[in-house]
Amino acid sequence: MTMRVLFVTVAAGSHLGAQVPLAWALRAAGHQVCVASQPDLEDEIVAAGLAAVPVGPPLDQEGSVEELRRRREEEARRLDGEPPDAQELMRVGDLSPDRLGYDRLHGTVTVMTSAIFQNFSARETVDDLVGFARHWRPDLVVWDTMLMAGAVAARACGAAHARLLYGLDLVGRMREEYLAEVARRPADLREDPLAEWLGWTMARYGGAFGEDLVVGQWTIDPIPSSMRLAVDHHYVPMGYVPFNGRAVIPSWLREPPARRRVCLTLGVSFREVMGGDQASIGALLEALAGLDVEVVATLDADQLATVDRVPGNVRVVDFVALNELLPSCSAIVHQGGFGTAQTALAHGVPQVIVPSDMWDAIARAQRVQRSGAGLCVSDDGRPPAVAELRDALVRVLAEPSFARAAAGMRAEVRGAPAPADLVPLLEKLTARHRG
Repeated sequence: MTMRVLFVTVAAGSHLGAQVPLAWALRAAGHQVCVASQPDLEDEIVAAGLAAVPVGPPLDQEGSVEELRRRREEEARRLDGEPPDAQELMRVGDLSPDRLGYDRLHGTVTVMTSAIFQNFSARETVDDLVGFARHWRPDLVVWDTMLMAGAVAARACGAAHARLLYGLDLVGRMREEYLAEVARRPADLREDPLAEWLGWTMARYGGAFGEDLVVGQWTIDPIPSSMRLAVDHHYVPMGYVPFNGRAVIPSWLREPPARRRVCLTLGVSFREVMGGDQASIGALLEALAGLDVEVVATLDADQLATVDRVPGNVRVVDFVALNELLPSCSAIVHQGGFGTAQTALAHGVPQVIVPSDMWDAIARAQRVQRSGAGLCVSDDGRPPAVAELRDALVRVLAEPSFARAAAGMRAEVRGAPAPADLVPLLEKLTARHRG
């Protein structure tokens, strides 16, 4: 059976990169594929060789941050307290027990719904997406976990639908814990802002709320199973295949490094959303100065403008595809982003992570450290000391256990079904779940 498969993603290149390998696997198997997103991402979708479907207005990331700040203040007043620190209520990646409880979870669900989920799935975006889905009639919709408009569109046209995770399943975990807390409350005090929003959104197209609008009929998960959060849900594991967009292999990368090579990168996701880097680039470079390594630092002009000097053992490049660079590296220092960490796992490269507090970076860094494949430096939001960073990198390079554990994680990534191997299962699940 030839299927029509609609991918739906937030307008961020890193989120698109998580979907491209599966989209191409389905297309190579003979299925029709297109990718819907806000207009901001149109050029990147086309550059990946896929058909783009622009929906809704451009994604206003700055507006999302401002709305988040406003909602934090409102929720703090509701709880009769002081406004939390920056991003406090959005830190669903903090898995510590003191983050649980109805008041905290309700505040988080309220903020995430109003400032993030509703912003990403604006009314115009949902209308456009539903209109296209009803016209094109996909059999399967694969949607970004942050863009629930994909689930609404699938329901509105009778398609099967699945989430494709970008990172740890924090939405699934948050939802499971929140519903358990709500169930303990008296019936007249049970609020659910996420279900309320999705309910009236779905009602506009003749449907009603269901939990599949939050977590999908099933979830495609590229995270290694040993790092997965404990959530009671149908997961379909998929081996991670790095996709970095257009790439050119520079001449220096064609030669073996004279010394052990270390990659330093801060990725792009945090800058895209928050407008800057959380880690100090100067401190990172100072920590690497003088070590007997060749550092390849992916820093752009704006980032370089924040530092006084670049150490002599550092090669600065604006961009180089990590998938091409990391096979030559003995370690990587980074901010904990999904694509960076996953690519390092896929190539078996030990990691030193200075995590931002964005989404799941801290939880991911802690899991990498727990696996033995790297070290997490400063997971409490404080700026790491230069000596702390240097010691972590020296240890990762010197102790063979890190390389062995990283090789074990690489074997786990490669042992999961590749995107092409997943196609027959997706065909069966689609046939089973179509409306």
